[in-house]
Amino acid sequence: MSQETLLNQLNDRSREVFRRVVESYLDTGEPVGSRTLTRALTEKVSAATIRNVMQDLEFMGLLDSPHTSAGRLPSQQGLRLFVNGMMEVDQVAPQDRAAIDQTLGNDDPETGVLLDRVSTALSSITRGASLVLMPKHEAPIRHIEFVSLGIDRALVVLVFADGHVENRIFTPPPGQTPSSMREAGNFLNAMAEGKTLAELRGHLAQQINTRRRELDVLAAELVESGIALWGAEAVDPRLIVRGRSNLLDSEVADLDRVRVLFDDLERKRDIVDFLDLTERGEGVRIFIGSENKLFSLSGSALVVSPYMNADRKIVGAVGVIGPTRLNYGRIVPIVDYTAQLVGRVLSGRKG
Repeated sequence: MSQETLLNQLNDRSREVFRRVVESYLDTGEPVGSRTLTRALTEKVSAATIRNVMQDLEFMGLLDSPHTSAGRLPSQQGLRLFVNGMMEVDQVAPQDRAAIDQTLGNDDPETGVLLDRVSTALSSITRGASLVLMPKHEAPIRHIEFVSLGIDRALVVLVFADGHVENRIFTPPPGQTPSSMREAGNFLNAMAEGKTLAELRGHLAQQINTRRRELDVLAAELVESGIALWGAEAVDPRLIVRGRSNLLDSEVADLDRVRVLFDDLERKRDIVDFLDLTERGEGVRIFIGSENKLFSLSGSALVVSPYMNADRKIVGAVGVIGPTRLNYGRIVPIVDYTAQLVGRVLSGRKG
């Protein structure tokens, strides 16, 4: 049954009961009982009548009852219905707007420093964990080098034509030697000149099979590993995460889920998917519980919005992650405002 159909099936009384349950849950995190609602509803009805309405809402999948004798909580489907059809979105408060503006007011030449400040401010304002995905570095590559850090750890050093340097740790195939690493680096450098990292990866995918004979087995494995795993076993250097400790203070009942979330934030391998979440259109997107494919095991909520460059191309994203009882009406406009402001500021910068 579609969200619109569910919403249309609710009469005025059911809508108000449902809305009061959701708003109380978002405010307190606690189940709501029928006696509490009798004091809050516009229409004066008995607790028994409200219990019947809540049972109907539970049957429709909009409410859950954690215990047989307890009150009701909104289900994931119920939260989605509320967010899509009933939520009132606030204006960004002047003090929140000022805090965000202040992070971007300093003409700092380093984009990473600026976005780190944005991420810190966003986590402080929302009391959640903030995620900021920096723009990809599009300059051509000047040099690539592999450096062994141990039996199962290696470093790939990427030097770009504009002087930017990125170091990424990954797990190389077994048995790598200094000579195989030099050979792999020489092979890549021969193809890398004048290409961006994205262009090089695409070119290598076409060339690796036809030119495999130019490399020994170990060097070939390292090149293939570099294509697939540059930066994959560390947090993507483009991702800035701030405010993890806020999640411990957010009255989340299941600390095991918070630990899973921390683990995801520390070791997320396919973090490019974070940007993919935003590429179906402009504006804020909200993911609740299992809708959020990156952090579904932790049962969290993610509010995320892309930002664009001067050519109106999506180049990064900002977001807030926290428990499912986020104050969506407040956080959605904050994330939206931050993303638009970051896009405008970066569009006017040289890099």
